[in-house]
Amino acid sequence: MVHKQPTPRVKICGITEMEDALSAVEAGADALGFVFYEKSPRFIEPKKARAIVDLLPPFVERVGLFVDKTPIEADIICAESGMSLAQIHFDVDESYFHALRTKPLPVVRAKAPEDVLNFAPRYRLVDAYCEAYGGSGKRLNLEWFDGVECSNIILAGGLTPENVADALSYGFYGFDVSSGVERQKGKKDPAKVRAFIEAVKGSGCAL
Repeated sequence: MVHKQPTPRVKICGITEMEDALSAVEAGADALGFVFYEKSPRFIEPKKARAIVDLLPPFVERVGLFVDKTPIEADIICAESGMSLAQIHFDVDESYFHALRTKPLPVVRAKAPEDVLNFAPRYRLVDAYCEAYGGSGKRLNLEWFDGVECSNIILAGGLTPENVADALSYGFYGFDVSSGVERQKGKKDPAKVRAFIEAVKGSGCAL
């Protein structure tokens, strides 16, 4: 029997506006990311994120991005804002994840090929290392994933509607995009969002 490779998931990160959230879901996004890092141009207050989350349809993951927060602080913000996952975008160890009550999504900020194996076999997001903690548009070298089991990896870093097809053959669980589908920092371009999702899932992804 030939097993069909699952369709990759798509997360649109850096949501700051209701319109962007709803248009991304309509285009076929599986998850939305909300940045709770105050130094980011895509930062959103938990209460504003909650107002957006409350209007989302069922089965859409809500992912909170955290930098330099304790597990307790992250859990409080997740509860207040209605997040279903806590994306931990700074250097921690397994004890941090065990202390969280919210389901964690570890982030690997890869500097070298061996880094992509960090936190395996957990589902994890692998991004290019950047001092600014994401959204930089910096791409990873896809050759780093040659021979790596990628079915539990979400690829991030410098992805666009034009280049994401280059990574489809690796069998990644999903793709995370922020700056590659923006008009300006924190504001999404609906046409780019739709083009990105169509590039990953095919033109029939959204009804």
